[in-house]
Amino acid sequence: MYDFLIVGAGFAASVCAERIASQLNKKVLVVEKRNHIGGNAYDYVNEYGILIHKYGPHIFHTNSKKVFDYLSKFTEWIPYEHKVLAKHNGELYPIPINRTTLNKLFNLNLQSESDVRRYLNEVRESRNPVLNSEDVIIDQVGSDLFEKFYKHYTKKQWDLYPNQLSSSVCGRVPKRTNDDDRYFTDKYQFMPKDGYTKMFEKMLNNKNIEVILDTDYKKIQNDITYNKVIYTGPIDYFFDYEYGKLPYRSIDFKFEDIKQERFQEAAVINFVDPKPDFSRSTEYKYFNEPKTDWTTISKEYFVSEGDPYYPVLNETNKKLLRKYVKLTHRLKNVLFIGRLAEYKYYNMDQVVGRVLKLLKYI
Repeated sequence: MYDFLIVGAGFAASVCAERIASQLNKKVLVVEKRNHIGGNAYDYVNEYGILIHKYGPHIFHTNSKKVFDYLSKFTEWIPYEHKVLAKHNGELYPIPINRTTLNKLFNLNLQSESDVRRYLNEVRESRNPVLNSEDVIIDQVGSDLFEKFYKHYTKKQWDLYPNQLSSSVCGRVPKRTNDDDRYFTDKYQFMPKDGYTKMFEKMLNNKNIEVILDTDYKKIQNDITYNKVIYTGPIDYFFDYEYGKLPYRSIDFKFEDIKQERFQEAAVINFVDPKPDFSRSTEYKYFNEPKTDWTTISKEYFVSEGDPYYPVLNETNKKLLRKYVKLTHRLKNVLFIGRLAEYKYYNMDQVVGRVLKLLKYI
């Protein structure tokens, strides 16, 4: 007999399980279809002592002291400021676009932040109304920067050009008027000292929590007794695809071990030209700095089939989502939460914050 059946073992599910078990003293069963906890944040140490993120780089950053303090119960941290370079025509440029990017790309001599603001204001092209993601980008940085840094990378990621994507996908284009080349500017920028998996293990280490791996919850839900369900899986799967599948973009990771100290100039390099056909490469050694003569990289190829990563947000899919959300309103004791259950992209800190807020109402 369980008070809660929690489907999934990623951030949303694990935070729910930990809070319910520790704060409410309720019995929780966590059921995960993969053979590990941690969802897409799962990591492991490979034979060279390098901490590998199996499902691509997960960089923790937040401005929320509440979220940071909560996760700090389950991990120590090491400071880490993420840097990304974009490779265009064989040259590397800081991303998000900053003063260094503009001066190098266009052979300019922008000296101050006001120079950069003035330049970007001159090249931006007003789009009114803003109807899609191309409009969003060009409205903020103009068509030249759009072509060089955004158009083809977006096509690789979504298999759609920006003018085929909802304006919410790109939302706001991050750009800097100074030389700050950090990818994030949040107050708290760290990596879990021993990795995300160890953090999840501590989170789920509670006498009130039982975890079952390698199991589809639908195969056992009729064999167990529970009062409420917290569902963090794909919302369309919960309803047996009654209205059809909600599309996702997935990623095919190609890992390589290389016998050299360093392979690339930053943890992540985005390939913004049409070729090569992979979108970015990650060098994992940057995350935990092990002493080894080897390094490990992954190349990311976006694909249509596979593990769901990014919901494809366009008007057609939003309409389909609304149909599924309507079905959830009929259910009294089921809470849908997280990226897959809400068909919405969340950063890690955002989903933790959302769970901490929602659990007040359970």
